[in-house]
Amino acid sequence: MLKEIVISIQSYFKAHQFISKHKLWKWIIIPGILYMLLFCVGMYFFWTSSDKAVSELSAFIGVDRWLHRQQSAALSFLFMMGGIMIRLTLVFFYFSLFKYLFLIIGSPLFAYLSEKTESIIEGKEFPFSFSQLLKDMVRGIRVALRNSLWQTVYTISILILSFFPLVGWITPVISMSVECYYYGFSMLDYSCERHKLSPSESFAFIGKRRGLAIGNGLVFYLMHFIPFIGWVLAPSYAVVAATISLYHQNLE
Repeated sequence: MLKEIVISIQSYFKAHQFISKHKLWKWIIIPGILYMLLFCVGMYFFWTSSDKAVSELSAFIGVDRWLHRQQSAALSFLFMMGGIMIRLTLVFFYFSLFKYLFLIIGSPLFAYLSEKTESIIEGKEFPFSFSQLLKDMVRGIRVALRNSLWQTVYTISILILSFFPLVGWITPVISMSVECYYYGFSMLDYSCERHKLSPSESFAFIGKRRGLAIGNGLVFYLMHFIPFIGWVLAPSYAVVAATISLYHQNLE
């Protein structure tokens, strides 16, 4: 799996060279700006609402009053760290919902960009078909909804775990890993669909190569640490990188 993660990471560098060489910037910048605006607005409301939710839950349970009576620095530190971990897990969960919303909205563009990338690599044009594009859109939406459902189940389990001191400190890492896998899965599925793999076949195929999905999602999230530029480039770069990383795999 480590080798597959490395391949996915390298694919982002190849994607940058590929986009520059073939002048695909209009397919990168326009949806990227829309994504950046939605991301900024969404994360602002997500962070403030998660902070309010945790504060109200803490007040309802009476944790603050209990800690004040205990007057223990160690207990205060443990619960403070626990609160931070819960907030981070909630932010990941909120971002996950936002991400799937954007995947549903952007599915026509992502499907086209993936097809465009492979057609350039192979040196041939895939004939445009509106009916095929419509199928790609429906497939992308179905996969996004299916993945969001499973990820919600996993995230709720992780959120429950985050309430336990010490053990709960690793929940953001687990949550991040789940996030990376499911986002990368969505990016890889465009190539699987184009090669006539059914959804169940795609799940099995990518499940055996989960390192490609995790690596793709990992770089996508890391790009968010580069303000504005990273936010603009991340979504479309992920599509191109996923297509490149799967090109030499046996998809038949």
